Amino acid sequence: MPRAVPVAVTTAAPLPRTGWTVAADTATSGFEAAKALDDNTATAWKSTDTAMPHTITIDTKNRVALSGLTYLPATGTNGRIGQYRVQVSDNGTTWSANIATGTFADTATAKTVTINTVITRYVRLTAVTEAGNRVKWATAAEINLLGGTDPALPRTGWTVAADSQETAGEDAKAANAIDGNTGTIWHTQWQGGEPALPHTFTIDMHSVNLVSGLSYLTRQDGSLNGDIGQYRIETSMDGTAWSPRVTTGAFTDVATAQTTTFGSELARYVRLTALTEAGRRGPWTSAAEINLLGRPDPRLTRTGWTATADSQETVGEDGRAANALDGDPDTLWHTVWSDANAPGLPHTYTIDMKSNQLVGGLSYLPRQDSSLNGLIGQYRIQTSTDNATWTDRVTAQSFATTSTAMQTVVFPSTTARYLRITVTSSSSGPWSTAAEFYVLGPSGSVVAGRGTWSAPVGFPLIPVAAAVLPNGKVLTWSASWNDDYVGGTGRTLTATYDPATGVVTQREVTETGHDMFCPGISVLPDGRIMVTGGNDAAVTSIYNPGTDAWTNGPDMTTPRGYQSSVTLGDGRVFTIGGSWSGGTGGYNANRKNGEVWSATAGWTSLPGADVVPMLTADPSGNGDYRKDNHAWLIAWSGNKVLQAGPSKQMNWYTISGQGSVAGAGTRGDDGDAMNGNAVMYDTGKILTVGGAPSYDDSNATANAYVLTINGTTVTTKKVGSMANTRAFQNSVVLPDGKVLVVGGENFAVPFSDNTAVMNAELWDPATETFTTMATQAVPRTYHSIALLLPDARVLSAGGGLCGATCDTNHFDGQIFTPPYLLTAEGTAATRPTITTAPTTAANGATINVKTGSAVTAFSIVRMGTATHSVDTDQRRLSLVPTAANGGYNLTIPADKGIAVPGYWMLFALDAKGVPSVAKIIKIG
Repeated sequence: MPRAVPVAVTTAAPLPRTGWTVAADTATSGFEAAKALDDNTATAWKSTDTAMPHTITIDTKNRVALSGLTYLPATGTNGRIGQYRVQVSDNGTTWSANIATGTFADTATAKTVTINTVITRYVRLTAVTEAGNRVKWATAAEINLLGGTDPALPRTGWTVAADSQETAGEDAKAANAIDGNTGTIWHTQWQGGEPALPHTFTIDMHSVNLVSGLSYLTRQDGSLNGDIGQYRIETSMDGTAWSPRVTTGAFTDVATAQTTTFGSELARYVRLTALTEAGRRGPWTSAAEINLLGRPDPRLTRTGWTATADSQETVGEDGRAANALDGDPDTLWHTVWSDANAPGLPHTYTIDMKSNQLVGGLSYLPRQDSSLNGLIGQYRIQTSTDNATWTDRVTAQSFATTSTAMQTVVFPSTTARYLRITVTSSSSGPWSTAAEFYVLGPSGSVVAGRGTWSAPVGFPLIPVAAAVLPNGKVLTWSASWNDDYVGGTGRTLTATYDPATGVVTQREVTETGHDMFCPGISVLPDGRIMVTGGNDAAVTSIYNPGTDAWTNGPDMTTPRGYQSSVTLGDGRVFTIGGSWSGGTGGYNANRKNGEVWSATAGWTSLPGADVVPMLTADPSGNGDYRKDNHAWLIAWSGNKVLQAGPSKQMNWYTISGQGSVAGAGTRGDDGDAMNGNAVMYDTGKILTVGGAPSYDDSNATANAYVLTINGTTVTTKKVGSMANTRAFQNSVVLPDGKVLVVGGENFAVPFSDNTAVMNAELWDPATETFTTMATQAVPRTYHSIALLLPDARVLSAGGGLCGATCDTNHFDGQIFTPPYLLTAEGTAATRPTITTAPTTAANGATINVKTGSAVTAFSIVRMGTATHSVDTDQRRLSLVPTAANGGYNLTIPADKGIAVPGYWMLFALDAKGVPSVAKIIKIG
């Protein structure tokens, strides 16, 4: 059995198709399935004209690391695949659950499906529908499978050492290459001396990770000096003994990130050695950014485990099998050597983990004394659930017998209680030895308490804006185009996603004459979605979920784009800022002061709601082009609005009369935090996270603050920082009051995934700290969204919208299952249910709710909207239950500025904090 290594790239590349075969459920004569793999876009597979669905199945003839596929329709409109699903199989008979679902856009361009990396042999693409429902057949000109890589590891707390760095002639210290800022560089010394190549750059992660690759970004200042040419990469657990597995290759003079992958290794240290300069221009080495790819330490806890061996030395030394599980590298397992009749090779070492669990690899630490006797050479690994029936996982592999560094082998995950390594050769003599054996969990598997991400869901557009609807579906849209923000054409492409069925339905909206890219979004008390400004900067469009109809509202008094808007307690909508479109405030247009909408009067300007106090110090010039963007607006009592950011100065806006503004203090020691965000996680309690001093080309922060509103007094408390600096992230409040932070990047650059943060983080109000969650398969940076769904999971989607040639366009989303929905073993937790609840409730009303089992808490979360990292609609309120009438009485807050009228999700939580699926209730 070949060794399978689940590694991958940040930019997935097509796998070579040599030797592959393909089959389809049907094919028209002259349009056989093989033509989808022939590298000729003029030929195509075409199914017969029989009922959908149609399938095409690729056999790669080997186990490959798969991170997605690309689909190119055949020439012509008919037969383009619409809804699709993707499955994988090891044997071509037993198929996985869907690893990706979605809907392709009805266009002639190639489409990409991205998935979490899996190891597989067979891949099946199913055409569920034809894109335009024009015909009953499906076509494909070309299908490519994409190899994949692990994501970049978070670099928080890392340090670096280099053999040389320039600090006199410029600030080019080694640490610059891991600072998240692509505008700074590491450069070897050039003033007062020029040390010769090779040069070394050694990263200390200060924790162990399963490392599988390195990404290198050359300097971005236009100079090529020091670009790395030939290189060598090594790993180590202790910074002294380096793994015998060495990766070599050559980088080139390009301005984009270059990635190299290698067999996964447990490591704390990674050393990159620059052997040459790419252009042979001099003895220097430079780098803008260096990232490591991999996954968190997957070693399983060995508490209570036991080990047996076919042979162990107990007379001449303590060489018991148990020593290789004791955590002490100075003890060892050694086969018998004191007996002249000691058994020879092969030797077996069997680990009993005492219960079945998912396993996916083994790490071996050779003996750490001065002897090299018995170092394991060739070996076989098997697993078993019963210690009787054994299955090969790795065969005919070898560890290096000249190194004492830890060595790792990974394999496709399987359930097992027992793992056995059989040693068939060694460094010398008939012996076998080991200081430690570690069993790995499946690479990228469920880690207790970190949640899980679903298979990606494909969209026919990039979901840049979104709103959760009362029926549980999610309305998303892009702009006039599915992949580009340039517009102002009076139309918008939308797609509605149904999490219950996985179906995405696309639609072109022209009836309101509105390109709705970069708008303000607010949910009205009756559940309609108000969308204002953007590319068509004065226009107001209103979507009615009940009738599925778009209608025009009145034009705003001030054209705007990149503004924010918020629904008030009396049902009006306040908006402010927005100089990205419709004229630039303070430059070629009047400043974008506030205005308010009502159902009776339409839009009314509020000259007293002055935008100036909320401007940031963004250096972009051209007036308020960036300074008045994306205000963090929080509706409050008395139709007041707290502007909590992104400016460091916070303000209260009053909507009565001509409007007014008054200072609310600063956000502690935080600076301007553009592209950060704020979320109300309980009554009067607001968490703010991340952001950067400037909209563009600016280092993000990991800052987090809790704001507490008492009347009109706002107090600020700095709390534990995030593990990652982030800008362009999204924050979502969960039913239990915790806040999930997803996506973003370390260095704020629109349309870039270079410093994308792949791990989510979960903030706990009880401890006021963040915990790192599971890793997404796809970067979610500029133009991404995230929303809480009624089933208590979170949709994270989109990113990009920068044109057909842009490599950061992400036509998909993933759903995050938070830890509260999983057991410690990673299986679905038993959930409470709400059996009876009213569908409407007035502010101040007491309602009775019944559940299927005992619960301890309730909360309501207002249905959210999201675009450009802003969600002014979401907020969570705790409701205190009182036992009554065989259920629980709950009182809705009477203050409409707190329980803002509209549709809310009502959750019940049990004693373990597991939430129910929400009941939808209209408040007000």
